[in-house]
Amino acid sequence: MRWHDVDVLPTPSVPVLPAPLRAAVRPLFRTVTYSRWLHLLVASVLGILCGFFRSGTFAPGGRPWLWIAVLPLPLVLLAALVPVVRRFEGIQARLLLFPGPHAAHGTHDADGTYDAGGGSHEVHGQAAGGRRGTGRSGAHAISTTPSATWADRCRTAVWLLLRLEAGVALTALTIQLPALTAVFVGAGTGHPVQLRSLPAIASPQWWYLLLAPLPMALLFAVAVVAGRGMAAAAPRLLGPSAAERLAALETRTERLLEHNRLAQELHDSIGHALTVAVVQAGAARAAGSPEFTDRALAAIEETGRQALDDLERALRLLRQDTTRSADRPTLADAARLLESARAAGSTVSAELHGALEEVPGPVSREGYRMVQEALTNVLRHAGPVAVSVRIAASRDELELDIRNPLPAPVPADAAGAVPGGRGRGLRGIRERAALLGGVAETGPRDGEWRVHARLPLHLAS
Repeated sequence: MRWHDVDVLPTPSVPVLPAPLRAAVRPLFRTVTYSRWLHLLVASVLGILCGFFRSGTFAPGGRPWLWIAVLPLPLVLLAALVPVVRRFEGIQARLLLFPGPHAAHGTHDADGTYDAGGGSHEVHGQAAGGRRGTGRSGAHAISTTPSATWADRCRTAVWLLLRLEAGVALTALTIQLPALTAVFVGAGTGHPVQLRSLPAIASPQWWYLLLAPLPMALLFAVAVVAGRGMAAAAPRLLGPSAAERLAALETRTERLLEHNRLAQELHDSIGHALTVAVVQAGAARAAGSPEFTDRALAAIEETGRQALDDLERALRLLRQDTTRSADRPTLADAARLLESARAAGSTVSAELHGALEEVPGPVSREGYRMVQEALTNVLRHAGPVAVSVRIAASRDELELDIRNPLPAPVPADAAGAVPGGRGRGLRGIRERAALLGGVAETGPRDGEWRVHARLPLHLAS
């Protein structure tokens, strides 16, 4: 039975508030309203403490709120010169002006709302360019790094002054307006309330009760507007500087390049393993020998295990979002590539010269992948043929030279060569060499297919 097949009794209609009134009272039920309120109240604590050190600040007629707003100004300006203050203010602004998961993770919806456990909460952050819904906004646009330049210190000083004055004003209203409500209630009920900071009502009347809600409504309205104003100013005054934005862009670019490199490595590793498996399976089927089949299965198992290790390493790096490369294979592990090609039926003659284990890490790791891709191309397009591999490391240069006979055209169903394009792998070899400041040449030469690369070592040391 489906839900729409069941008769549902109509529920009695519930009166709904008009849209303007609903929009007016909605901030009263949101956590962000009170966290921003707290953020401003805390700003006045320094002024209140300074007021205690000045005699007469809180005396009758002494205008205490004026002194509270003025006395801390020198301390605030000195604090802005301390680089770490900007970090503390940024963290506090993120947590209190934009409370929710995005305050810690720097993410929120493009429409200015976020979901924190079943409720949609308003975030009135604005983009660094002043527009909502575009670019980085809200907590995402508030920096939590110490001041690095005088421009950062000046913006921090303006922020501290703005927060102090707005906080003192809101704190004064938070104390005075509820007291005014108490005065109106007392006057309306015939029990006048006399407060030192407010004028007395000479003739209490019942209609003063009608005025009692107004001070609290005004207080909440001022608190909401002040909170939104501080949230709008925070990205501009505490946002990242041009140098920080450039550094963040460079970090993101490096991360994307690292991900692209991992994708290329997966292509090389998995492609090599699949090529060896296909060649071995085809050769075993054509040979029809149980002994050869056992060797082929063992080679497939070993190559597959190595490919799984490479896959697990790449996925671990992607999950951790790191660029660790210590466990990536290097030319010191080239023997396993040669054995894999031999297990696939190729006759591999290898010449290894120089101290390969002393080749700088970036060159050694990329050189390993270049040799791997070259051998994969041999197995894919020529089958199990004779291959000549030369790896020579001198003081200033690493030379890679892989040669094999040019393949003759083979039927599509023949065992040995694997159908597939040669372009992507060879292009990857040339790109790797170019990134290392070297050069790679691929193509037919003197009746052989040759992959030849020269990589400088001094640039990577």
